[in-house]
Amino acid sequence: MTKIEKAHGNIQEKLARRSFLDETDMRILNLLQNDARMPLNEIAKRLSNEVSKISKSTVHYRIKRLEEEGVIKGYYAKVDPSKIGEDITIVVNIRAKFGKGYHERIGKKLSKIPGVWAVYFIFGENDFTVIARCKNRKELFEKMQILYNSEDVERTTTQIVGKVVKEDPRIFFEEYL
Repeated sequence: MTKIEKAHGNIQEKLARRSFLDETDMRILNLLQNDARMPLNEIAKRLSNEVSKISKSTVHYRIKRLEEEGVIKGYYAKVDPSKIGEDITIVVNIRAKFGKGYHERIGKKLSKIPGVWAVYFIFGENDFTVIARCKNRKELFEKMQILYNSEDVERTTTQIVGKVVKEDPRIFFEEYL
């Protein structure tokens, strides 16, 4: 057994042992989603109460475990697209040419188009939904030309977002606490 196979087995064992999030994990995730730069001692302080005290090292261990298990995928700065000139958001539904492994192959191609920030393989009348941002109409047209000229695309339907009502990928756990 190679080192990679052994490491993969160890990760699978850890995941099998722990297939749920407890209340402390959920509270840590809520705090980090509000402020990913919150110091460990502040998280520990907010999690502690009259009944139980949670140490900084416990918080560190739990965050490390959540990262290793893939629950926490990374930490990002939330950038306001309009502040950097990315004022146009488009949602494009795509019907692609069917073939073996097409969802992987075409999905990868779509994700490489500059300005695309989400590619979803979907079930239904269309095959993909792509969400992209553009600076202006010229850039929008260029992105659409890439799609129109692709041999893998049969048809597209494009919507231009008029106003963002909600755009928040965070998952909060209030209903479980």
